[in-house]
Amino acid sequence: MRNDDEDVLADQIVTEGPGSPADVIWTENSPALEYLQGKGLLARVDASTLARTPARYNSPDGDWVGVSARVSVLTYDPRLIARSQLPTSVLQLASPRYRGKLAIAPAETDFQPIVTAVMRRYGRAEALRWLQGIKANAAGHVYPDNETIADQVNRGGAAFGLINQYYWYRMRAEIGASKVHSQLAELAPGDPGYVIDVSGAAVLKSSRHQAAAQKFLAYLVSKAGQEVIANPAKSISYEYPIASGVTTLAPETPFDQLRPYPITIAELGDGAAAIALLRQAGLL
Repeated sequence: MRNDDEDVLADQIVTEGPGSPADVIWTENSPALEYLQGKGLLARVDASTLARTPARYNSPDGDWVGVSARVSVLTYDPRLIARSQLPTSVLQLASPRYRGKLAIAPAETDFQPIVTAVMRRYGRAEALRWLQGIKANAAGHVYPDNETIADQVNRGGAAFGLINQYYWYRMRAEIGASKVHSQLAELAPGDPGYVIDVSGAAVLKSSRHQAAAQKFLAYLVSKAGQEVIANPAKSISYEYPIASGVTTLAPETPFDQLRPYPITIAELGDGAAAIALLRQAGLL
């Protein structure tokens, strides 16, 4: 097994091409899978496996299957900023009132779907201005990943930050509830900053173990596999299971009560446009 950032692994597989020794890739977000699909490197997933996950969370072309999901939220330190003072829209993150208070992780792949959603809702030019605004606001609080944002906000190093919800729950499980000073808040229902990210898995066309690889994907979305994700006693995933009718046992907002921005897997795409805009804004 090889562990790395999903963009690193995806680029490695593209470089290896038909000679890749990989059998399966399991990513944190869908754009990396859409990228590999666009390169023609993924095998079609068995229909019986795809049927276990709602179609809107699977590959539009049937080349990967959705396994779990997370949702973007704000984590904040109430000692530094009141809940009533938090932004309710992602565009407000660029307001000068939040200068020196905001923490972001632009290199984190979780951030790309939010950038894509902002571009889709407001256009590329407005999205670029927004990124330039949050870059100014987050000066001194630009971190490498969401784990660092969750930790820094909890320590009082920043007033608030934009993360996926599971980082906060995982941190609480690791350090203990008594050491958690931060809290979570959601953006307004339907806001482009309120995005569901889907984690999925695929079989490589180059795999020399096609039957075993397909069997592994089938397990991930089976009731038994999804219950591992759902149960904090079995893992500290704190992601939302989305297949086989399994629901999370973690004390977080139920998945069916989330009200995210309505963007499809196909509209999220391969993340290339978001990466280009982040580079133009000087955040990558």
